[in-house]
Amino acid sequence: MSDPTSTDAVDLPPEVAAVIGQYQYTETGEFPAEQGYIWTSCSSVENGNPLFWDADVAAEITDGPIAPPTMLSVWFRPHNWAPGRTEQALPLQVHFDLKAAFDLPEAVMTDNTIVFHEPVRPGDVLTTRQVLRSVSGPKTTKLGTGRFWVIDVEYLNQRDELVGVESYTGFGYRRDAA
Repeated sequence: MSDPTSTDAVDLPPEVAAVIGQYQYTETGEFPAEQGYIWTSCSSVENGNPLFWDADVAAEITDGPIAPPTMLSVWFRPHNWAPGRTEQALPLQVHFDLKAAFDLPEAVMTDNTIVFHEPVRPGDVLTTRQVLRSVSGPKTTKLGTGRFWVIDVEYLNQRDELVGVESYTGFGYRRDAA
């Protein structure tokens, strides 16, 4: 069985082929990781793990407080509004670029994988960068005809340590005429 996301560079517009494997949209988060967000997040899902609540436990296990790994993307989600912002900030901009490049009005994420590296600690300010890994040739599914793509979002702390990588597989498509 062939990989639905494999890239056929012959079938890609040059502007899309040129950015495969390149860092795009390197951006620094709008706010630092903060203990209050950590406690609020843990409270919302009744996560009582003492690692996230007890400073002595955190000191013993992880050399100090850390955020739950599942909060990785929290530290970079743009606020809906910020002073001086003139355009809506969109996470995963590469995804929207591909929808526009291929004139595909609909899209879904079909897979998401996160690999964790260094822990995020209160006070860390994360920088993200997006990397388009692959784009498939045209594919037809039950949803319609379009293309699959794989985008990695790399997260680094202010010390340039990799804290995690989120990999997304998206399918941009146009519904078939019924």
